Amino acid sequence: MSKEEHKLIEMKNITKKFGDFTANDNINLSVAKGEIHALLGENGAGKSTLMNVLYGLHMPTSGEIYIDGQLVNISNPNVAIKHGIGMVHQHFMLVDTFTVVENIILGLETMKGPVLDIKKAKKEVEEISKKYGLYVEPDSKVQDISVGMQQRVEILKALYRGADILILDEPTAVLTPQEIEELIEIIRALSEQGKTIIIITHKLKEIKAAADYCTIIRRGKKIDTVKVADVTENDLAEMMVGREVTFKVDKKEQKAGSTVLEIQNLRVKDNRKLDIVNNLNLEVKSGEILGIAGIDGNGQSELIEGITGLRKSENGSIKVHGMEIANKTPFEVINSGISTIPEDRQRRGLVLDYTIAENMILENYYKPEFSKGGKLKHKAIKEHAKKLIEKFDVRPDDPEYLAGGLSGGNQQKVIIAREIDNDPELLIAAQPTRGLDVGAIEFVHKYLVEQRDKGKAVLLISFELDEVMNLSDRIAVIYEGEIVAVMDAKDADENKLGLLMAGGGVSNGEEEK
Repeated sequence: MSKEEHKLIEMKNITKKFGDFTANDNINLSVAKGEIHALLGENGAGKSTLMNVLYGLHMPTSGEIYIDGQLVNISNPNVAIKHGIGMVHQHFMLVDTFTVVENIILGLETMKGPVLDIKKAKKEVEEISKKYGLYVEPDSKVQDISVGMQQRVEILKALYRGADILILDEPTAVLTPQEIEELIEIIRALSEQGKTIIIITHKLKEIKAAADYCTIIRRGKKIDTVKVADVTENDLAEMMVGREVTFKVDKKEQKAGSTVLEIQNLRVKDNRKLDIVNNLNLEVKSGEILGIAGIDGNGQSELIEGITGLRKSENGSIKVHGMEIANKTPFEVINSGISTIPEDRQRRGLVLDYTIAENMILENYYKPEFSKGGKLKHKAIKEHAKKLIEKFDVRPDDPEYLAGGLSGGNQQKVIIAREIDNDPELLIAAQPTRGLDVGAIEFVHKYLVEQRDKGKAVLLISFELDEVMNLSDRIAVIYEGEIVAVMDAKDADENKLGLLMAGGGVSNGEEEK
């Protein structure tokens, strides 16, 4: 019997409503045993909702689910697990202070009388990890291992519970390029051993690299299911967004102006009190995008925190238009003309329990247009939000909607709308498109270029090398907390940058153009 003939999962006419909002509108999905099936859609299209229905986190408003031909009622995740369904969420659900083994067996502990048989559990975990090529360090605490390793722990946790169907929600959003390659190999190996994988994603490159079939969802409706080998990335993008998408950044040549940000000999310590930004020098001019290329962990986060007043500078100077802002408060930094799109939108960018409208004025709530005599002007705040929601295409378009309920891409749009509306002299964009779909990426890029064209200075920090190369006018490479080279983007290529990012390729420590 071929893969196609045997449908392991069938979701029929699934509709899921939240109040008046229809997240899934009469969707049908079939997945064969051993298949790698991608669910593709924009942020907020309803992919995660559909999979949360399959995993029992949501009950469908209407529709039926069949597993292996049997009608099932998946009322909660425990029922899903009994039917062999496991889910790895985008934001991992691990206990930081527990070891890898303790996390994997949590809730299914093997006991030796009244005592936990950790030795037996460790042996079982090692056997599964060997069988599926999922290398982990069983005795390490979760807080001490990489994000990629944490994800493997989540996959092992599902396999330990007997999962034959694995749902991976945005599995590559937080991984480095090397970890993404490793994950794709793991997914293929699991499929070869008979596991059925559903990947929720909007990364076209990874769908082409890993998936057999792809179902496209747009605004809650199923558009089509296609065989991945038969379509191009452009075909997928067009089906997902509903229009043609350009992958090239549209940017005209322009001459940079005067220096807006000047950093000299900056030293910043990390949480372990070690120098992570090390005598760093950098200049960003008006009318240019300066991109910082580097492997994660080379001081990028601490550099941004140093500039924005969230972390103390030990030494050196940070000037905006000649004015010293080192060790000023975040409030003073914002008032000096700096806006930031932070790398962690949920921790640093938004108050998730506040509405979209409230989040739009987080930095300006005290200004006369939004408050009077210590009282907020709710009508004015709502009108302000409506304008920005329309301009930046935030979905749903309700100013009263809580930020925590938005998809990642729409959360990012709220932050970008707020920061650009501040009309900054310098816009710091840290991982601005992390976890976004092609439509949203195109949108973010357009606004960054628009800022640059208006004569503003843009400092871009991204682990996506393509993004740095496409968007930047000049590229600075950071390695071990130092800028080891600065070059014109026209002179950069992947090999040159990759070598510099790994600490090779520059003998005199500085290559200024």
